[in-house]
Amino acid sequence: MYTIDEIKELAKAVSEYKLDKIKIKTDDGELVIAGAKPQPVQVMQSAVSNYIPAVQEAAPAVQAETQEALAAASEKEEAPAGNIVKAPIVGTFYASPTPDNPPYVKVGDTVKKGDVLFIIESMKLMNEVTSDFDGVLEEILVSNGEAVEYDQPIMRIR
Repeated sequence: MYTIDEIKELAKAVSEYKLDKIKIKTDDGELVIAGAKPQPVQVMQSAVSNYIPAVQEAAPAVQAETQEALAAASEKEEAPAGNIVKAPIVGTFYASPTPDNPPYVKVGDTVKKGDVLFIIESMKLMNEVTSDFDGVLEEILVSNGEAVEYDQPIMRIR
């Protein structure tokens, strides 16, 4: 199976690279070499108790700052105006029917309900996605050839 020297080399690699374990299966059997588990850090209660009053005094100020930051962030993140076209399935986004053809739509184009906007390839099938809205294409949120998830925003039409 393995010599003692080979096992020592494997153990050295586990230690050197801080691996959890090495597992090798052969026809003769299985060899598992596990690394050392990190020791939990223990904090003495007396050391911590010296800092608790300072932490308790600072907590309301930190909480107020956090709430102010969250309020400011939510004001900045107002939803953009317009209708969002989302991916109806998981797949790959394509802006045009073939790489040689121009994209179905570009930013600034006027689109009507029923116009083809893009294709999502899923399981070797090309699925044309049409517009549910009339308007002007304001933004394309993904790149050509990018993988998209179900319900992921793809375009914004205003």
